[in-house]
Amino acid sequence: HVSDKEAQHSCFEEWMELQQQDLLELIHNSDSSSSSSTSNTSASSDFNLKQLIEKSIKHFQEYIDTRRHLACSDVTAYLAPTWCTTLESSMLWISGCRPSSYIRLLYAMSGKEFESHLSNYLQGNRSGHLSGLLTVQLNSVDELQRKTIRQEDQLSNKLASLQEEIADQPFAIIANEVGNPGEICREAEEALDRHAKFLVNVVEEADKLRMVTLKELINILSPLQAVDFLIASKKLHLCVNAWGKKRDHQHGRNRETTQERNTCPTLSRLKN
Repeated sequence: HVSDKEAQHSCFEEWMELQQQDLLELIHNSDSSSSSSTSNTSASSDFNLKQLIEKSIKHFQEYIDTRRHLACSDVTAYLAPTWCTTLESSMLWISGCRPSSYIRLLYAMSGKEFESHLSNYLQGNRSGHLSGLLTVQLNSVDELQRKTIRQEDQLSNKLASLQEEIADQPFAIIANEVGNPGEICREAEEALDRHAKFLVNVVEEADKLRMVTLKELINILSPLQAVDFLIASKKLHLCVNAWGKKRDHQHGRNRETTQERNTCPTLSRLKN
């Protein structure tokens, strides 16, 4: 029988491995599409890219679905995950990344491309995929960012209320009445179970917002722009995980993982 802990760790490790596989496939097809010249080849490339984008989103949805199933029996593990490095944990927002961070990443990458292709840009030759965002796209991204931040704030307030409940009834009364602080009575178990159900709802809403925001952002972008964005997103996630492992090791912290992964050296061998 696989324990909750083993299933949670395995779910995360499989997701990280899948991200690296998707990343390599996205990079390969992005390079191939960039070299396409004829309209027929370009149309075929767009079709292939769209399939890859859908595949990447499908993998994310499957990961979210698996997490939701596991969180129903042990939701607090997803709010303080032992499978993440301490660096990753310090960046978590309700068991994952902030949905608005997708948009921040897009702005960062489009600005970087714009600077690296500035001379061409001024001559009207936009060679970078993300540096060539149209005004209508930027307006849509800005609107999505404002909407996403409002929804994030609402969920943050929900979580804050649940956290504050620990110092309120019934937890404060139950804790005050127990003779031995190490004991957990039936009333406490029932209260914690009710509290966990509310936490599950908040985590599910956060996951839903992450997925909806990602899909809406992808829909704003062209296939090549979307692939470039997904590449940047997956590189960032994989590298933060690798950087976090290195820093944990430097400080003598051995975070539990089912397997070790050396991501950044693999990525450094890829041509951007």
